[in-house]
Amino acid sequence: MSQLYSNSIFWVDTEKIKPNPFQPRREFDEAKLRDLSSSIRAYGVLQPLTVSRMEVLKEDGGIVVEYELIAGERRLRASMLAGLTQVPVIIRIGDDNMAKLELSIIENLQREDLNAVERARAFLRLAEEFKFTHVQIGAKMGKSREYVSNTLRLLALPQEMLDALSAGKISEGHSRPLLMLADRPEQQIVLFKEIMFKKMTVRDTEKVARSIAFDKIRKKEYMVDPEIAEIEGRLQETLGTRVHIERKQQGGQITIDYFTNDDLRTILDMIKTSENKNPNEMLEKFMASQGGEVLVTVATNEQPDDIALLEDDLHLIDDRTPSEVAKTEEDVDLYNIKNFSV
Repeated sequence: MSQLYSNSIFWVDTEKIKPNPFQPRREFDEAKLRDLSSSIRAYGVLQPLTVSRMEVLKEDGGIVVEYELIAGERRLRASMLAGLTQVPVIIRIGDDNMAKLELSIIENLQREDLNAVERARAFLRLAEEFKFTHVQIGAKMGKSREYVSNTLRLLALPQEMLDALSAGKISEGHSRPLLMLADRPEQQIVLFKEIMFKKMTVRDTEKVARSIAFDKIRKKEYMVDPEIAEIEGRLQETLGTRVHIERKQQGGQITIDYFTNDDLRTILDMIKTSENKNPNEMLEKFMASQGGEVLVTVATNEQPDDIALLEDDLHLIDDRTPSEVAKTEEDVDLYNIKNFSV
């Protein structure tokens, strides 16, 4: 185990401190950096940075001393923003790359600064570059193997969803039902849009995902009409939203989800531009051949006056209890619909 360099604090020029290549955090909130910079300008750097000392050979044969940052990049950036030319540091010696990565991750995790995606990528580096098992990673982070495995599963989400998770537009709780639909990308992207535009809570998202999962099981149990399945898929592709065709003993029902009033007008325009001169022709033909009736419904959870939402106004709610959140993090089977809250 590496020891502190004489257990002393040194003042080092900021320009001599190089970024940590193993820094797990990739995003820095500019507003929070400015706040920290103002605090440092007023009170100074209250907690020293942690660095390692390096001797770099110059082209002329000389040796120059540099420092590689291990922990404290936010403090370094805020100090430079505040105009400080020197910062207090604690120098570590003898650390290899693995130790530096461990220290950087642990320091950030202890401060709860990493978002879920950054944490997952850091775990992935420990697993791939340093061949740590999930059990070993969990032991070093003070977490269970299930927590590490479930965190790593987040990286299976499409990049668009990872970006939204990193930016806080969706919560880690929302990612769980999204991951459940990994093998149904069309349904997954529709659910993601609904979370964003309808401000769905975690529980509401779980209910939708569970419904889709049960529907998937039901379709496996009962023979599905290939033509109906094809039409359902074409409608979803054309409208860009979820369309469900439920076939009954006589006739059936089509359910179309929509996000805004404009979507409704688009659907109406498509109906108006139909080549059928008789507006009831399609219905009459179907009734004549199938002996049933068709009901088209449009499903939404939004009130008309509350549909137009700005992205900046999103306030997604994670309505789970602390015990439900803990259970989610430690859940071994992420895709088991029995584990969803009701």
